[in-house]
Amino acid sequence: MKWTEDLVAIATGVFILGFALVVFVMAPYASASEQVTTGSVNIEQTTLTSHLHLMVAKFQKWTQNPLDTFEGKNYAWGLLSLLLAFGVLLGAGAAVLGTPVKKFLKGFVIVFLVGLVAYVLQSQVSFKSIGLGYALWAIVLGIFISNTFGLPEWLKPALRHELFIKTGLVLLGAEVLFGKIMAIGLPGIFVAWVVTPIVLVSTFWFGQRILKMSSKSLNITISADMSVCGVSAAIATAAACNAKKEELTTAIGLSMVFTSVMMVALPAFIQAVGMPEVLGGAWLGGTIDATGAVVAAGAFLGDTAMNVAATIKMIQNILIGVIAFAVAMYWTTKVDRVQGKKVPASEIWNRFPKFILGFIGASIFFSLLQGTMNPELSEVLIEKQLFGFTKGIRGWLFCLAFVSIGLSTNFKELRGQFSGGKPLILYVCGQLLNLGLTLLMAWLVFYKIFPEITATI
Repeated sequence: MKWTEDLVAIATGVFILGFALVVFVMAPYASASEQVTTGSVNIEQTTLTSHLHLMVAKFQKWTQNPLDTFEGKNYAWGLLSLLLAFGVLLGAGAAVLGTPVKKFLKGFVIVFLVGLVAYVLQSQVSFKSIGLGYALWAIVLGIFISNTFGLPEWLKPALRHELFIKTGLVLLGAEVLFGKIMAIGLPGIFVAWVVTPIVLVSTFWFGQRILKMSSKSLNITISADMSVCGVSAAIATAAACNAKKEELTTAIGLSMVFTSVMMVALPAFIQAVGMPEVLGGAWLGGTIDATGAVVAAGAFLGDTAMNVAATIKMIQNILIGVIAFAVAMYWTTKVDRVQGKKVPASEIWNRFPKFILGFIGASIFFSLLQGTMNPELSEVLIEKQLFGFTKGIRGWLFCLAFVSIGLSTNFKELRGQFSGGKPLILYVCGQLLNLGLTLLMAWLVFYKIFPEITATI
């Protein structure tokens, strides 16, 4: 069997999830299950579990001195352990793909340090309040470094952005739990699964027929990024249509900028007009791209809005695999098809991004696992302990991917993608359509068609 980036990403993601499952769930399960019968769950932190959480601990907020972000915990020990763990896991993956471990590690240290700076900048109070997260800082720092100082050859072997982000997406799959989806029920499914395809197809049509965009792959990548769930969907779609790196960077850049604006502007608008929390949360969940930004925006409105927003975004995340498969099929049979030549089914399979299978598999496994556990125990062991660790790892993998994308991006090439302003016009028009349709659908399903479900939320 030939190892590909997708297979390595799945293997790495499964290893991380398996390791976390043993440490955070299987080991403490016996003693915790006894305590559940008494009506409480009390999990004692071992040295190992405490250290694993330290590795992905959130930095402290700071105002003027960046070093203030490291106060209160032994962050240095946790970050060193995280660097070593990534070096072993990702280095092994790079080696399987043909990059010598020594060459990978030499550049990876720099990638990690730039990612660390991105996280520190995210923790600054003013930046955090307006939604400037690590993802935006990572890609901006990378572009600045590569276009100011140049990109040395020894750094290039470490820029494995697809390996990093695909592994992170496998971890994301574990967090998409069917139990949470069913808690919202049909209204959430209508908001996430009806509006999204309409916006995606309409935006792609608009880009081709009205804006006359020359690159179909850039068109569909921006459309998927804006309509589905941001960066995750952009990565999957770009892989399915063989989009250029610069096109993916353009889509991600637009997403990050508008996400930062929307996560502040939408909650303010919702509060100003007195919109109900459930409706506001549904609107946020269906329109803001990044999951973290959705949760943050929902928190501005209250716990109900935050839960509704996060759940709808989770339902929407399921479409990553569906959209990737649909794009792979369309691109193979329509866009890249040679006239007069039949396209075999194997070609669609070859084009399909295989890491999506890891995403789906992780979702199914952890949904079934939670279904067999006591709800109270599941919340502590899986939601707080296991996901508390894997979400941190996923965030770092995404950060490393954005740093790699930035470092390998030539600003002149990136500027060329915005020729005529068409990508920006496409994103703005598509997002306006998305905002309008999502709000209308959320109002209909939550307050006109299924009001009894809304009353229980």
